Amino acid sequence: MSNPDHILIVDDDRDIRTLLADYLEKQGLRCTTATDGREMRAVLESHRIDLIVLDIMMPGEDGLTLCRNLRASGDNKANIPVLMLTARGEDMDRIIGLEMGADDYLPKPFVPRELYARVRAILRRARALPPNMSAAPNTHARELHFTNWRLDTIARHLIDRDGTIVALSGAEFRMLNVFLAHPQRILSRDQLMELTQGREADVFDRSIDLLISRLRQRLNDNAREPAIIKTVRNEGYVLACEVTPVGVAP
Repeated sequence: MSNPDHILIVDDDRDIRTLLADYLEKQGLRCTTATDGREMRAVLESHRIDLIVLDIMMPGEDGLTLCRNLRASGDNKANIPVLMLTARGEDMDRIIGLEMGADDYLPKPFVPRELYARVRAILRRARALPPNMSAAPNTHARELHFTNWRLDTIARHLIDRDGTIVALSGAEFRMLNVFLAHPQRILSRDQLMELTQGREADVFDRSIDLLISRLRQRLNDNAREPAIIKTVRNEGYVLACEVTPVGVAP
């Protein structure tokens, strides 16, 4: 039996620490708590932590500072997922928290069940990508050729066999670029979310299928029997063709 995920809860409110730890442990997780940045660092030095639940509003070093310093540490702790707890309505804290490297945020007050759902979603996404998988290993190519299409990686548009330009939105370009970087490889929805949006993604976002549908329309790929971006049932999607990088981007 595998070891349970280890969650570190950092909050100066003892009642919240106890409530969350008790609830998450009943869901099969292992929990350790800390009251401030000093205790948080001590736990990180002595334990393997899979995710940190971090309150923003704490005396002394606040959660934003702790998250920023964690991301800047340069060691293996820098990639630990962070779920921020924010005061309800504090949109600026949420925005700054995400900019500091938080993976998600949850406004107070909240129900423990929602926090647990977000913890599981963050952990699932964090483990979706193999260590060697990146968004676009062909970034130095001026164009990427596939079937009867070319993707101009500088102008960020498609060109069909007749030379007609097909405009792409930013999201469509990022998604297609990911597929072209990993041809004939099944990509799950979690992998596509992580590769296209990273920490900016909403962990409950369900836009991947809609974006795939829009890409198929751009590529004239029959939605009922797609030949370029195929659906693999219960697994995800695959670019079912070869890709040839051409030219060198300036």
